[in-house]
Amino acid sequence: MTLANQSTTRAMLVLALPVLGEESLNLLVGYTDFVLAGRFLRGTEPLAAMGLVNYFLWLLPSLFSLVSIGGLALVARFVGAGQHGSAAHATRQALRLGLLVTGVALLVVVLGGIPFVRGMGLSGEAARLATRYIWMLAPAIPAIMLEQVGSACLRGAGDTVSGMLARAAVNLVNMSLSAALVTGFGPFPHLGWDGLAIGTTVGHWCGAAIIAWRLRSRLAKHPAAPATWLDRPLVGRILRVGLPGGFDVLAVIGCHLVYVAIINRVGDLAQAAHALGVQIEAMSYLPGSAFQVAAATLAGQALGAADTRRATRGVLLCVGSATTIMCLAGVVMFFGGENIAVLFTGQRDEVAVLTGELLRIVAWSCPALAVLTVTSGALRGSGDTTWPLAITFMGLVGIRIPGALWLAWDEITLPLVELALPGWGLGVTGAWWAMVADVSVRSVLVGGRFWQGGWQKVRV
Repeated sequence: MTLANQSTTRAMLVLALPVLGEESLNLLVGYTDFVLAGRFLRGTEPLAAMGLVNYFLWLLPSLFSLVSIGGLALVARFVGAGQHGSAAHATRQALRLGLLVTGVALLVVVLGGIPFVRGMGLSGEAARLATRYIWMLAPAIPAIMLEQVGSACLRGAGDTVSGMLARAAVNLVNMSLSAALVTGFGPFPHLGWDGLAIGTTVGHWCGAAIIAWRLRSRLAKHPAAPATWLDRPLVGRILRVGLPGGFDVLAVIGCHLVYVAIINRVGDLAQAAHALGVQIEAMSYLPGSAFQVAAATLAGQALGAADTRRATRGVLLCVGSATTIMCLAGVVMFFGGENIAVLFTGQRDEVAVLTGELLRIVAWSCPALAVLTVTSGALRGSGDTTWPLAITFMGLVGIRIPGALWLAWDEITLPLVELALPGWGLGVTGAWWAMVADVSVRSVLVGGRFWQGGWQKVRV
């Protein structure tokens, strides 16, 4: 769908609202698993394991960002220029490239499950549960690829509804099947923890089926031309944009995993509160994620039509809308975070109280997070993926990780030199203040790149 003949506001809403619905449904998957783990499985181990599993569920789809970011950018440019046949060809090539990445992802999950869990600092029953979940989710990897790459290409073409429909199917199946298997409802077996993984896996395959159906309908209008299985020049263009953008996303996740390992060293209570806090905090990401997709598509299609003013206007409108809504979410977390945590734990225990404290900290970062999320998405949608990657490394490696070490731990032992430095010993709250500082600095840097205007001149 070409958006050039619509007003900027209308085009933004057409793109953002379905994605907002999709991301809201996506959040329900994690909420469902946390509620089931917190209310029907005993001890803090399932919550601690679920916290690590959620990072894995974030990491796994992001492996395909190497393809999806480049696919979205090229499809958006082709559609903006009225070259719909080329957009269909780019979609096919992105999906074939995604199949190659799927094989690598399967090997990583099967061979790296145990080292991943151990490296993240989990031990005992929590480590066993997390490893089992990861292995049981492996059959869903091809489905996750189709969801990620297929949805990105559809978004680049202006279709954000298909992703929402797919996510609705994932959630409906996950919530109903996981709940039935965890509790042994009716004729279903009582599988406990395993029921969470089975429900998620089946849900992803249902969502992938919807994306496949929507892609088949769209691609049928532009039959594939006889050619080699991979169009190397076009694949090279996809990767030229996708590799920096994908490494940006993977760098964020990799640094987050180091960040979580730092927190896991503080203790079980910190692990559980951090995991629950991240899950609740995710509600503030929803507007940012939705308007990020809208900004990426608007920027890409407008630049494809050589309309830089419309591209700039669209991104600013998306930033303003996301900031307004995310600030409201921050107010809710600041004043009601602890009460929200109680809904998950079922009681006002230590986990709920500490989670409420963490949510009050992160509420201060909501305006900066809105600017960072939406503007970064706009830069990637325009094909400008190198600068966001550099800024990500500056913030995460230069601020968040060393800041979390310094503020969270009592003592920091430097490797090789056997030198111990004193820390502030603030625990998980110190780590969250380091996160706020990182987000604030990166938002200023990304905003500076946007105003400088170099993203308007990038060739893809």
